Amino acid sequence: MTRPKPSKSLELWAGFECTVNRVGDAYIDQLELSGHAQRCDDIDLVADLGVKTVRYPCIWERLTRGGAAKIDWRWTDERLGRLRYFGIEPIVGFVHHGSGPPHTSLLDDTFGARLAAFAGEFAIRYPWIRRYTPVNEPLTTARFCALYGLWYPHHRDDRSFTRAFFNQCDAIRQAMRAIRRINGAAQLVQTEDIGRTYATHRLRYQADFENERRWLTFDLLCGRIGNGHRLWPFLTERGLSAKQLETFVQEPCTPNVVGINYYVTSERFLDERLSSYPACCHGGNAHERYADVEAVRARSQGLAGAYRVLRDAWDRYHLPLAITETQLSCTRDEQLRWLQETWRAAVAASSHGIDVHAVTVWSLLGAFGWNRLVTEQNGLYECGVFDVRSAKRRPTALAAMVRNLAAGRRHTHAVLNAPGWWRRPERVLYGIQARPAPRAASSSARPLLIIGAGSLLGRAFQLVCASRALACRGVKRGELDVLDGPAVAALLTELRPWAVINAAGYARVDDAQLEPRECFAANVTAPALIARACKRLGVKLVTFSSHLVFDGHASRPYSEEDEPNPLSVYGRSKLAAEKAVMSAYPGALIVRAGALFGAYEGCSFTAALLRSAAIDAPHEAACDAVISPTYLPDFANAVLDLLIDDESQIWHLANAACLTWAQFVRRAREFAGLSGETLFAKRPSEPAFRAPRPKFSALGSRGGVMLPPLDDALRRWAAVIPARAGRNLTQRRLLRSLQPR
Repeated sequence: MTRPKPSKSLELWAGFECTVNRVGDAYIDQLELSGHAQRCDDIDLVADLGVKTVRYPCIWERLTRGGAAKIDWRWTDERLGRLRYFGIEPIVGFVHHGSGPPHTSLLDDTFGARLAAFAGEFAIRYPWIRRYTPVNEPLTTARFCALYGLWYPHHRDDRSFTRAFFNQCDAIRQAMRAIRRINGAAQLVQTEDIGRTYATHRLRYQADFENERRWLTFDLLCGRIGNGHRLWPFLTERGLSAKQLETFVQEPCTPNVVGINYYVTSERFLDERLSSYPACCHGGNAHERYADVEAVRARSQGLAGAYRVLRDAWDRYHLPLAITETQLSCTRDEQLRWLQETWRAAVAASSHGIDVHAVTVWSLLGAFGWNRLVTEQNGLYECGVFDVRSAKRRPTALAAMVRNLAAGRRHTHAVLNAPGWWRRPERVLYGIQARPAPRAASSSARPLLIIGAGSLLGRAFQLVCASRALACRGVKRGELDVLDGPAVAALLTELRPWAVINAAGYARVDDAQLEPRECFAANVTAPALIARACKRLGVKLVTFSSHLVFDGHASRPYSEEDEPNPLSVYGRSKLAAEKAVMSAYPGALIVRAGALFGAYEGCSFTAALLRSAAIDAPHEAACDAVISPTYLPDFANAVLDLLIDDESQIWHLANAACLTWAQFVRRAREFAGLSGETLFAKRPSEPAFRAPRPKFSALGSRGGVMLPPLDDALRRWAAVIPARAGRNLTQRRLLRSLQPR
């Protein structure tokens, strides 16, 4: 099938997640959480991407903290000046899911006049700015603030919802009026989350209502909500007067660009069969209860996709369009696939006569807490074009894709040959609709080669690759002699992998004291041979080291810059391997792991813990050896992300924790629900260990904490470990445990 060619006018825009919302009396500020509030040089990173238009936050709540008469313009002077220096056009936003400064709210009928006063002052100071989004997603914000009660002012009724919605749209109109008094050429780029709602036959009426309601922002601003509008009765019966609505008919504020924010959760499915869905999805209207879930998780047909939304918006308004937010909180390969699908949808729409101006990558610096709908500050960080978990903002694989798309170049990567999870059968989690037929993986995809596929680590990577639809080929010990350089090179030439994961090696720490030659051959000579072959063929490589390269004299978690000093033969072999691999292939990725644990067959930690619990026997664990436990699925997912990001050199990966083996075992038993105080604490110097262990080998990283907290990992581990009777894990339960977070 011939792919449509992109319109020459299709651009790639970018944006900073800039929500400043209020929960109770506390403001949650994404700009503070990402660090952009303190860093002007983030704009230099945007310029390096080649992006020429950026949705940029000049948030009302932030700039008027000292009161409306005490606006401190230094922050915006510096940043807007920097954008202007690089020739990047800002689309300025004033309110992003917010409710204004403390002296106002969305239910304040003077909200619009107050924002307009601020907007006028802003336009006087920056008359050169051409594009504005005074209020982002007024309909969505009204739902969250006044219908669901999640954000301030925390109301939960239709009258508050309609009032909050109208006040925001009125604020947009008044703000644009004030701006245009200064700059008559100013343009409105209005955004809204637009999806689609599906339902069972019984709930079709509710889906019809929500599919009409999704257009309210644009209908009102375009002056379309007159007496004959389908939602006129709903709005007027819930507090809005005919006069209020008719003012927009008489004086519309038509957007210059209709901005569509489209997410994988934007399409919804309603089902009255509550027993098929978890309680957290249960909701309803005034008449009946029903589940409201992501359509992608419950509807056999899946998502209609961004193209369908663009077509619907074009058919309704015939105004210029842009996708003003596209973001996915997932693994790196899935983020790349989501952006590719969205871009292709816009290209197809443009080639079919729809006036699409741009696709906006959202968010440049990632986002915080949206897994909990930004109701607290302890939520998940979802990575963006740059990863801000370290002091240095690290470009991810998305940065290379953005750079290519912004320059009009096609972006390629081996992981893009598979469909995203939202297009695969395992996406369906809820309901009783027919599951979609499995979709075969592309036979043309270059595989990821896993050497040592029979090891615990190798099996973990194969399972994680399966959960992420990454084509992989595993070779076990009997299939490849890793000490035979020509054989390794021949295999790489035959398979043409895009990357190699070396999971082979000598892992018996105590036996290595008696078999140093075998240990060094497997852990040093073999990785060096593999590294040379990968370097020669231009194939990415990741190989593994250990926390046991340190001597334990530290009092804080070891970072990559700390000097190794191994105590055992095994530790010395891993340090020698690091040096040999980096000498042979400086572009290789070497990952030092904390103490690994998992739910896989053969995992010594899990097996020993369950064995002792089954017979109510003591489980021995060191009480003065401090470690960073590392959950294998989290570890494998993070390694794959780093590999896709084309990272190199030495990295530390461990779940966020620092505790003794005895403390770890006790916590694991609690999460697994294993009763009895059968923990026998022992010191590492006692005879059970032939090889000396460091008393402290916890890992930190210059790259920031990339794995979830230990308790989160243990909760997921406990959900999939075999029962005390020793039942084996099913493939389905394992795959579910491997889903990235």
